[in-house]
Amino acid sequence: MNRQSDMEKWAALYVRLSRDDENEGDSNSISHQIDLLTRYCKEHGISDYKVYKDDGFSGTSFNRPGFQEMLTDIEAGLVGAVIVKDMSRFGRNYLEVGLYTEVRFPELGVRFIAVNDGVDSERQIDNDLTPFRNIMNEWYAKDTSKKIRSVFYNKGMSGQRLSTNIPYGYIKGTDGSLAIDEETAPVVKEIFELCAEGNGTGRIARTLRERRIPTPGTIEFRRTGRTRNYHPDDPFRWSDSSVANILAQDAYLGRTTNFKTTKLSYKSKKTVENPPEKWVTFENTHEAIIDIDTWDTVQKARQQRRRPTKLGDMGMFSGMIYCADCGQKLYLCRTSTWTHEQEYYNCSTYRCHRGCSPHYVRATVLEELVLQNLQRVMSYAQEDEKQFVQTLLDEKNAMRSKEREKAKRQLSKHERRIAEIDGIVQKLYEDNYSGKLTDERFAKLSEGYEQEQAELKATVEKLRADVDDAEEQAKDIERFTKIVRKYLYPTELTPSLLHSLVDKIIVHEREKVDGEITQKIEILYSFVGVNEFSPEYHKK
Repeated sequence: MNRQSDMEKWAALYVRLSRDDENEGDSNSISHQIDLLTRYCKEHGISDYKVYKDDGFSGTSFNRPGFQEMLTDIEAGLVGAVIVKDMSRFGRNYLEVGLYTEVRFPELGVRFIAVNDGVDSERQIDNDLTPFRNIMNEWYAKDTSKKIRSVFYNKGMSGQRLSTNIPYGYIKGTDGSLAIDEETAPVVKEIFELCAEGNGTGRIARTLRERRIPTPGTIEFRRTGRTRNYHPDDPFRWSDSSVANILAQDAYLGRTTNFKTTKLSYKSKKTVENPPEKWVTFENTHEAIIDIDTWDTVQKARQQRRRPTKLGDMGMFSGMIYCADCGQKLYLCRTSTWTHEQEYYNCSTYRCHRGCSPHYVRATVLEELVLQNLQRVMSYAQEDEKQFVQTLLDEKNAMRSKEREKAKRQLSKHERRIAEIDGIVQKLYEDNYSGKLTDERFAKLSEGYEQEQAELKATVEKLRADVDDAEEQAKDIERFTKIVRKYLYPTELTPSLLHSLVDKIIVHEREKVDGEITQKIEILYSFVGVNEFSPEYHKK
């Protein structure tokens, strides 16, 4: 576009207000800024002007709609001057402010005026302090951000929920905490139950669509009028991503987890994920919708990536059956013309012609074998739970007793050495204080001992965890028996039963023993692993 003559250009009156600036009162309000700038124009004979407004945008970023509109008009040659109340209204990033006011605007022939700061680019002699004003404005933004972060940190560490988004299935209670939503909580329960039964997010979404259940966006629109995630042409448009988001929400356990996300800098509004070790979790902050056992079953099922067959569905064991030799998954093989009795699993490495061997096992045989084993385990657990638990403990303790005794000996040895180093460092300090040891020698010796002690302490923490493993084993066994209590004696193998009790299945290659073809199958149960109840061989 051709640049217009100076006579045809207008003055750009730029006004901005952020949420933080509102705390300073009416002096920075949008209306006050517009009144001040229009009055300035009248006093200086400027009749042709246009107001560009950004209400609720931070000055640390220049990605603001009003500012970008003004910049477009400037680059099109429509603007002859930019007028702001003061430098802080233009921006609080001193590098970018300087880039615009001292480089880009002069190159484009645009005059810049900050009324209250006495800045006018046509009076260069009066602008010597402008860079320092820009730096002070950025320091102000940085200090404000620091204070806000501190407030949020203290709020988060007190157990209050930081996220303003209310999870689907809850409403905001009278005291500000989450309360059960009687309309949508049953849908959340059903989503978790469907996943625990072995259904993927796509199939769950399809089920919800077929049943014409309103989406979270539809519910929000009906209650608040907000159109975010609302599709008026299809209010039942569930997607696999929306189902996955619900399945990942640990708020359904009745807990509050803060600091899952953060912002890298006060200059950037981009939100990034925090690693789990930075999360802070508070239990029992509101009523739970999902119990911990269902949650664990679902999370385990979600972690096991399951690939649908060409017929559009997945086998019962998909994602949890592995090759004993190469460690890769076994995939279900089937066609539309086969009966269920003809379906089988085999090694994915072998199927892709990358080595290994078939590890062939028919689906019906595997179902029968796992069901019989589950029946045996559950029958024993329900008939004599105390003996069942003791058997598991004895078995696990027998496997780990030697490792635990070794860990105890190493732990005792390292703890004695840590105490010795404390005494040595104390003696070094006394010798240094009395002049027997120079500062340089003291620093060198103490640094070496402190490094050794730090390494020992890290090792001690790991050894203590190994020694305390027996207590954790008891907790895991209790969780396993708690799940077993939920089921009656099973007469058929269901996805829900399988995923609740079984963690992994390992299939060995067939071999011939005493003229008979046998195949070893290992079942790793949830929380307790392999035990004496697992089937060792399947005869063919």
